[in-house]
Amino acid sequence: MRRTHLLALVFFLAMQGMAQQQGHDYYLLVGTYTNEQKTNGIHVFSFDSKTGDYTGKFTYTDIRNPSFIAISEDGENVYAVSEAGEGKGVNAFAFDRKSGKLTFLHSGTSGGGGPCYISVDSRKRTVFAGNYGGGSLSATRLNQDGSLTTDVQIIQHEGSSVNERRQDKPHVHAVILSPDEKFVMVPDLGADKVNVYRYQPQQKQPLSPATPAFVGVKPGGGPRHLAFHPNGRSAYLVLEMEGGVVAFDYNDGRLTHKQTVTMLAPDFQGRIGAADIHVSPDGKFLYASNRGDANDIVIYSIGSDGTLTYAGRETSGIDTPRNFAIDPTGNFLLVGNQNGNNIAVFRRDVKTGMLTPTGKRIDVDKPVCLRFLPIH
Repeated sequence: MRRTHLLALVFFLAMQGMAQQQGHDYYLLVGTYTNEQKTNGIHVFSFDSKTGDYTGKFTYTDIRNPSFIAISEDGENVYAVSEAGEGKGVNAFAFDRKSGKLTFLHSGTSGGGGPCYISVDSRKRTVFAGNYGGGSLSATRLNQDGSLTTDVQIIQHEGSSVNERRQDKPHVHAVILSPDEKFVMVPDLGADKVNVYRYQPQQKQPLSPATPAFVGVKPGGGPRHLAFHPNGRSAYLVLEMEGGVVAFDYNDGRLTHKQTVTMLAPDFQGRIGAADIHVSPDGKFLYASNRGDANDIVIYSIGSDGTLTYAGRETSGIDTPRNFAIDPTGNFLLVGNQNGNNIAVFRRDVKTGMLTPTGKRIDVDKPVCLRFLPIH
């Protein structure tokens, strides 16, 4: 028995070592705006979360402006919007997890008006898209192989807010599933609301207004993106126009305001363009990006009650941080510098939350969206 137990222990440790060895390799998928040379599209890299090293694997260039992308939980499909130009809509791909190759399946409608965001539920039943220009969202049913059907629900938002130039009509900026996937949160920059929909995938019309149907923010705030805490009890909303972050308590489809904090330095003057927001995998820190004249990543520590405390900011080598991503291990934070035409790699201190430039940059024209996927 002792020998058996010893062999079992050795086998367990060997398997654990293999898992740890494999566990730091990820695919990094990058959505972009098409460049004049038409050499840009969806880029696939391998990324080592121990060293921060990367290798180009594949680039797909045959669709225009695949600015925002989503990956199915099983890793077998990738979805991308075509944000502007001819062929605006949503696109479905098969993804080979061995080679990193994308195979185009087909395109579908997003309801029109310039889709800027796309997401997919964990069971690969529905793809959601948000249309910034049209102020609408769509929910497209999927086939078992992850391809799009023609069964599409389109919901048109109404409303406006105080900024006549930017908020004369609704502008849907994201479509985000709640952790339990019973609800969908839809920040609307034009209406200064986060609309909330109940998600019932078995219904012909899978989305219906929740109760309450929305939560409002300060007029002129401009809701953009939203991130949930890993514990599912808090959510954080970035306000593009105000340059702030709203902390909410979350429970069963209800967002309850807890706190609003600024992203701006006390002496800041200039254009504001807050963009992306993410919580670290351990739930201890929140990061938010600001474009405009700030060009920084703002860092907050997260208290046990979900409240935020300013911890610092990083400005080195950041140029129009449209989107950023924290690798699943939490060791690195990668910033998509849209105007800098590169992705800057920062090492993240898991104890303090602070970022340190590694000097490594991934050359990509006009990066807009970054997504990680484990390599199997």
